[in-house]
Amino acid sequence: MPLTPDSEVRSRDELVTFVRELHQDYLRRGHAWENQSLDRFLEGLAARMDDSPGWYRNFQKELPQEGDWTFLARALQAATVYE
Repeated sequence: MPLTPDSEVRSRDELVTFVRELHQDYLRRGHAWENQSLDRFLEGLAARMDDSPGWYRNFQKELPQEGDWTFLARALQAATVYE
């Protein structure tokens, strides 16, 4: 389930699968997530998306100007721990 810097989510179906796996991870080990409430999760998501240019720069990747499925999947995953 974890995305690596080289992982890609290429379609809506792959994104749906990813979100379902993220949900299952929460059910199994949500107690270990930094952002356990919806409020904190959404704040983490917004903060990660705001700071994403630095992440892309650190991994020598180009930030998608229009966003993409991988961008959203990485943001959702990062929101589980991002403050």
